[in-house]
Amino acid sequence: MKNLPLKSQSFNYIEKSFKEWLDILGYADSTVYQLPNYIHEFFHYLEQNGIDHINQLEPQHFRNHFEALRARKNTRRGGGLSNSYLNKHLQGLYKFTDYLRQSGRLVLPKLNIEWETDDTKEIEYLTQEEITELYKATENYNLGTNLEHLNARDRAMLTIFYGCGLRRNEGYSLDLSDINFDHKILHVRKGKNYRERFVPFNKTASKQLQEWIYDWRPRVLNGRKSEALFISQRGKRTDAQSLALRLKLLQQRTDNKVLQQKDVRLHVLRHSIATHLLQNGMSLEKIGRFLGHTSLESTQVYTHLVEKESKSLAADLRPQPYQNIPKKQYQKLHEDEL
Repeated sequence: MKNLPLKSQSFNYIEKSFKEWLDILGYADSTVYQLPNYIHEFFHYLEQNGIDHINQLEPQHFRNHFEALRARKNTRRGGGLSNSYLNKHLQGLYKFTDYLRQSGRLVLPKLNIEWETDDTKEIEYLTQEEITELYKATENYNLGTNLEHLNARDRAMLTIFYGCGLRRNEGYSLDLSDINFDHKILHVRKGKNYRERFVPFNKTASKQLQEWIYDWRPRVLNGRKSEALFISQRGKRTDAQSLALRLKLLQQRTDNKVLQQKDVRLHVLRHSIATHLLQNGMSLEKIGRFLGHTSLESTQVYTHLVEKESKSLAADLRPQPYQNIPKKQYQKLHEDEL
């Protein structure tokens, strides 16, 4: 996409200016990088059709370009475009018209291009009750004499990935020196894009981590040396895949058939704590800092989960119409609830 040639100096300048505009407005790094690429492709399309200046732009040019992209959706050769990609591209086109208008370069009528049906996989998360069941699955479960430590390590795993909301690689990379029990702070040294952050944890999390670190971990090491928080029977750093498999075992150890059918991964625990914090009234800004997000755009996805759950709950609680009662009378009886 970026390698498509552009001859027009005007288009090259506008693309750069659009990127700077997004950056100044505080959009996520990924957005600042990607949306101008979509506009670059749009400009290339325009040049192929004899247009080399924004003053020549009309809404039909945007629509024609998007229809050309849509035509590639089901193309077998060269790879079809997904609905998710098309919507991101459309977001770029809509945002570009905002830029043209707000910068005073060009005012265009509304594009009125319909969004594609979202075909991205919905974010999975667990309820607070399901999280509790996972913790219970680590208690009083006989694993045998040589494997008793796994229950304590599993609780520590849940604490790191759910209680502290760490990403898979962040949790896998933790060392003992990254945990400060005096201040109840976790130091994430190897965050996404190498960003560091400090994550607070509560008394319960502190107890569960200390149980693993001081009561069980030394028995596993048996005199060997390792700085890794999560270690295997051989005293080596436990790989992320092994931790993910342990989570799957906990999931199947519960008696909850619904929970057993869910696609539970380490990152689902992170989605879960974010959703629960939002449900309990924490602001998006604080949740974003807790998770290590660089932009609110990344955190706002959880508002959709909470809104969807609230609507679903409201529908479940809505009273059912009484039999043999006229509709108007029923609505009057329940006007406050409806």
